[in-house]
Amino acid sequence: MAETLPERTTVPTKMLLDCDTGVDDTMAILYAALHPDVELLGVGSVWGNVDVETATRNSLHTVHLAGRGEVPVARGAAGPLAGWPAGTDPVYAFHVHGDDGQGNAGTGRAVGRAVAETAAEQMVSVAKAHPGEVEIVAVGPLTNVALALGLCPELPALVRGITIMGGAANAPGNVTEVAEANIWHDPEAAAAVFNADWPLTMVGLDVTMRTTLDESHRATLAAGGTIGQYTSRILDFYFDFFAREAFGERRSCLHDALAVAVACGSLEPTLAPTVNAHVVVGEGPTRGQTVCDLRGMYMGFPAQEGAHCRVVLESDPAFGDAVVALIAGAGDAAIDLEQP
Repeated sequence: MAETLPERTTVPTKMLLDCDTGVDDTMAILYAALHPDVELLGVGSVWGNVDVETATRNSLHTVHLAGRGEVPVARGAAGPLAGWPAGTDPVYAFHVHGDDGQGNAGTGRAVGRAVAETAAEQMVSVAKAHPGEVEIVAVGPLTNVALALGLCPELPALVRGITIMGGAANAPGNVTEVAEANIWHDPEAAAAVFNADWPLTMVGLDVTMRTTLDESHRATLAAGGTIGQYTSRILDFYFDFFAREAFGERRSCLHDALAVAVACGSLEPTLAPTVNAHVVVGEGPTRGQTVCDLRGMYMGFPAQEGAHCRVVLESDPAFGDAVVALIAGAGDAAIDLEQP
């Protein structure tokens, strides 16, 4: 007699993703689109790793390859909240993610169309449609979230909370000595998000730099269906960057999927105190720093008055195994992934 499996009791987390879709964002979208613990309600695009047009194309491409073409993708901000500094060119991370944001190994095809509303408008409309239920997961610069707060100041009361991939508490920065890229790109927007009165979970470099993928993970992906094979392909360029700039060997961080997993509860952090935190704005060497009050660490992090930022400091460093298994086991893409 076949064993009867227990009924699933976990209620999927209603989630809205906001991405500057490069390589790791692609994995985050795939994780959210494929994982049973996530009900993906929409994806917003934002500038950051790549320009917003490329981010929008890559977000659309990813939801369609996962067979989730019904998930609406909204185009978001093309630059920082305060605008580009006078006399400066936009700053992206094509050297990390490739000219196409897909490790120079994407199909280059446009699949589907973005919805008419902006990413900030989508954030507000989705929150209003599901009051108290939606977790915003922002894994790029926080420009769209700040714009949504401007459109709807009551947004913090309408959502379950917000989880970001960004910042660094005890870890060094990855753009400056103290600033992580997503916060550094738009500190004014990040400050608005940190100052808003909502439960905020910061999944920063303290854990994402310790949760990595290596060549064995790429081999597992390559041995899967075409979704896994595509992911393995776009990771190649990404591995090269981290070998040169971070690790001295071919492996990469799992930045953005980690935030999705923490947000939906499929990854429980082993240390994540709730503390007061703020973002440094203005000019100077500390611009974009996330300052987290960790002075209570020697007493087990007693409660801090007014604190609403949960800072993830430790999690399972082998979590990449689960992400790779999900994507490798997802089968074949719903669209043609052959390069032109």
